[in-house]
Amino acid sequence: MGDDAREIENLIVEYAELIDAGDFEGVGTLLGDASFGGANQGSVRGADAIASLFGSTVRRYEDGTPRTKHVTTNVHVEVEENGRLARARSYVTVFQALPDFPLQPIVAGRYRDRFECVDGAWRFVERLFVTDLVGDVSRHLRAGPEILR
Repeated sequence: MGDDAREIENLIVEYAELIDAGDFEGVGTLLGDASFGGANQGSVRGADAIASLFGSTVRRYEDGTPRTKHVTTNVHVEVEENGRLARARSYVTVFQALPDFPLQPIVAGRYRDRFECVDGAWRFVERLFVTDLVGDVSRHLRAGPEILR
């Protein structure tokens, strides 16, 4: 189980890296077999729909990134005895900085994830984001903070 949990943690980290790199197509690919959404906003499914969601809601700057760092902590992975299904929960704090916007946390929340192992490889089945705290997201989101609630 230790290796399975590590592989799942690596998927969680890969998501953060892709978002912060502004690689929304990569996020779509990573979550392509999953549903993705907020606790109160409904969800989308499929690589193209997920990439489009991020492309239409998250701002990218001259360097192609959203100038954020998603810091994922308190990761707890539970692999079912059959070794084919798993759940994970974690905290996330998103930091952002721009030349006219000092480094600060802009949102904090929780991920609730489900995974499955197919042909020996783990993949996301569901990623649910629960927003707990919202700061100044005006330079991060194209819409207002209500999109996070």
